Amino acid sequence: MNSDISSALRPAVVMLLLFTLLTGLAYPAVILGIGQLLFPAQANGSLVRDAKGAVVGSELIGQGFAAAKYFHGRPSAAGKGYDGQSSGGSNFGPNAKGLIDRVKTDAAVARKDGATGAFPADMLTASGSGLDPHISPATAYAQVDRVAKARGLEATKVKAMVDAAVEGPLANILGEPRVNVLKLNRQLDAAGAQSAG
Repeated sequence: MNSDISSALRPAVVMLLLFTLLTGLAYPAVILGIGQLLFPAQANGSLVRDAKGAVVGSELIGQGFAAAKYFHGRPSAAGKGYDGQSSGGSNFGPNAKGLIDRVKTDAAVARKDGATGAFPADMLTASGSGLDPHISPATAYAQVDRVAKARGLEATKVKAMVDAAVEGPLANILGEPRVNVLKLNRQLDAAGAQSAG
């Protein structure tokens, strides 16, 4: 009877070890190697580095820019804002007092900064992850006057930078036109635009 159990158990243990090696070690190692070989930037998090090589962010994760001289991203409901460990939306419904109060506050700040007309939805509402690195072109254009004034630049020059930063849909099919906030702000800094205050 013991030999029956050991003869039945031995193939099960061998198969467990074999598939653990295949699916737990070999397959991930092959996929990692392919990613590093064919798409090294994306496989390593699409990191953005400064001139000295220090990581300043990722093209895929939003950051909280608060200074007037920078374009601001979408509001974030992730933790205390853009916290990758607390990614997620607020789960507020459209009639939730917390959402209404936050949107009113954000709208008042935008009006104080010079925004006029109707606001694009993404200017006042958080994305599902709270980490969206992009804004719509309309949201970027609504911030041009504030950024230009804070940097002491002509609004037409800042608008031209936004025009150049607009990314189209993937393969002209998937998604909407968008502007990566980190890239645009880095382009502004690289252009040598200085803050007026």
